[in-house]
Amino acid sequence: MSTRHRQYCVVGGGISGLVAAYRLRVAVGPDAAITVFDPADRLGGVLRTERIGGQPVDVGAEAFVARRPEVPALLAELGLAGKQITTTGARPLLYSQGRLHPLPTDTVNGIPSRPEALSGLVDDATIRWMLDEPRRPFSWRPGADPAVADLVGERFGEQVVVRSVDPLLTGVYSGSSATIGIRAAAPTVAAALDRGARCLTDAVRTALPPPLTGSVFGAVDGGYTVLIDELVRRSGLRWAQVAVGSVDRASGRWELTDDEGTRWPADAVVLAVPAPRLAALVSELAPRSAAAARSIPVASAAVVALALPGGTPLPEQSGVLVAGPGRLRAKAVTLSSRKWGRRGNFEMVRLSFGRFGDAAETHAARAIGDEELLTWSGQDLDTLFGISVEPVEHRVARWIDAMPQYGPGHADVVAELRAGLPPGLAVAGAYLDGIGVPACVAAATRAVAGLVVAGG
Repeated sequence: MSTRHRQYCVVGGGISGLVAAYRLRVAVGPDAAITVFDPADRLGGVLRTERIGGQPVDVGAEAFVARRPEVPALLAELGLAGKQITTTGARPLLYSQGRLHPLPTDTVNGIPSRPEALSGLVDDATIRWMLDEPRRPFSWRPGADPAVADLVGERFGEQVVVRSVDPLLTGVYSGSSATIGIRAAAPTVAAALDRGARCLTDAVRTALPPPLTGSVFGAVDGGYTVLIDELVRRSGLRWAQVAVGSVDRASGRWELTDDEGTRWPADAVVLAVPAPRLAALVSELAPRSAAAARSIPVASAAVVALALPGGTPLPEQSGVLVAGPGRLRAKAVTLSSRKWGRRGNFEMVRLSFGRFGDAAETHAARAIGDEELLTWSGQDLDTLFGISVEPVEHRVARWIDAMPQYGPGHADVVAELRAGLPPGLAVAGAYLDGIGVPACVAAATRAVAGLVVAGG
């Protein structure tokens, strides 16, 4: 089918939308028109790079899992392989019960493969309970997807949930083990249980990833803006800096109407917007998909990025994950200069706020003023490291309703959502197959492949 003068629309200019635009360009060639709709002041969504202390700093997502192939492959495809950087190898700490602990090893998202991994983090009674776990009766239904807190709490105890598992899931999802299903948080553990592991301990041991010789995480030298700019350039997209209010089918083609009343025809459409926005756009067009999208909860987060004076005495660790509510306001602290290597005259630090299901945390991310968040950041750094210094420069970024919660049965919800879409309409985004950048790249690639195969 000829693609000359065909028109494609992508709603949403985050990483999912921009990868979709680029994949469309590769698939349909140079003559088709590709329009990306996003009313923000810049493209990239939660991939946002600011200059702080003279350095590029990502104030949204800052890293990707290096063992997944999608981002390294995309960087190589775009001629940016040389821009991929790795961590220094510094390890994170965990803050629990008013103390800093080494982050436990031999775990899958904090779920331990051996009780000794949590020595010093949980009490002796919990260690004994974990040691006894293989001898206690255990039943598992293949395909089950309980909340992580229910499974881990019943087998290993509440302290393991709160002090080991929650800090990692909060860092990834801005949620908790009570709101995330085991198949999203630890799919390899769920698969081991499906295959007949006799207990949770055995399943986690089986699911441990093989030793990794390189860095667990990667980033882009110069910040994610380098990737965003290249995707925009290669896709040859037209950026319509408006919001789309409705998507309709008219005379055999799609028609999008923006918030200024302008109508945009399209031969195929990719909706790369958060789940709540998707539900509003397709409520009449695809009611099954809209209902599924509405059932996906979302959380909000705020990031405070600081440039501290050079020589500020920070530990040689990559950061701190925070276990449960307590003396700290932040859910996580990244010591960026330690994690990625110091590149300027300042010590770069990021603090993250916001946790699904916690009213105070949600209020902090959505409504607390920038100056108060800055004050909280200083207090948390004092509590953690005993330092009290004024930042040379700072930025506050808020990501409202940007963190989908992968609750129990999430895969079934996503399958229902996709099944309800009419031909010529595809979806991409962090609420589908994974919240990280690699999963967003994969979902956008899948969306475009489906349109092209269908002849859209």
